[in-house]
Amino acid sequence: MANGILVIDKPAGWTSHDVVAKLRGILHVKRIGHAGTLDPMATGVLPVFVGRATRAVEFAAEREKEYIAGLRLGVVTDTQDCTGTTLETHPVEVTRDQVEAILDRFRGDLQQIPPMYSAVKKDGRKLYELARRGVEVERQPRPVTIHRLELLDQVSPTDYTLRVLCSKGTYVRTLCHDMGQALGCGGTLFSLRRTRSAGFTLEDAVTLEDVAAAADPAALLLPVDAYFSGYPVLQLQNEAEEKRIRNGNSLTLDGPDGTYRVYSRQGEFLALSQRSQGCLTTIKSFFEV
Repeated sequence: MANGILVIDKPAGWTSHDVVAKLRGILHVKRIGHAGTLDPMATGVLPVFVGRATRAVEFAAEREKEYIAGLRLGVVTDTQDCTGTTLETHPVEVTRDQVEAILDRFRGDLQQIPPMYSAVKKDGRKLYELARRGVEVERQPRPVTIHRLELLDQVSPTDYTLRVLCSKGTYVRTLCHDMGQALGCGGTLFSLRRTRSAGFTLEDAVTLEDVAAAADPAALLLPVDAYFSGYPVLQLQNEAEEKRIRNGNSLTLDGPDGTYRVYSRQGEFLALSQRSQGCLTTIKSFFEV
């Protein structure tokens, strides 16, 4: 059975669900999921977890993400990106220096109101379901963090390219909308490419065409323990230790406190575990039962 991680360079026009469905057919697997949904217009890094690796999705969601975003001034849409219906247009008399000048107010910890066209739920209903019926409801601001916001280029009198490094839950199209409001002319997102997600970059990514054309598509899978490569290795020394880990029990094991990748004597990745005061407990297991 295939187990591991595929980092896909998602093409424009595909939903993240479309990508997963396509890979399910290519790899002939049932257990498969992705981390960090990308809108259909967006491209770039989409980590897909296959088989036992799906147990790592919850950790992937916590990691920061990086995007190259296109900001178009003078336009406001209902979706906050160029795929939506235009609500307002305004003349743009903004200079590059003025765009640079407002960046600092959007760096750091922010309160961001999620867009109506989003999967955020209100009273059990997804906002986009309400938006498609023409219903707009009040949304509560949510805390997000913009770790880095950089103006890369001005490509026309109205269009700018930004690099955004942000926390989970950040809507880059809302960032563009809010920047347009701050500049007094409105703004919308016209392009979005994710360059980093869940610790993976475009250098790790392959296209759907690459996967479909591969003689053995499963050979493209990255091992799930590679995702946890930032943690030190702890290799168990005897059968009794392995049995306790495989049974989900804690283990008395001296050594420094911390989070570890735990391996069997034969080198099989067993679990991500936490050692505290000489007691090793499993955070999440990854061995085949």
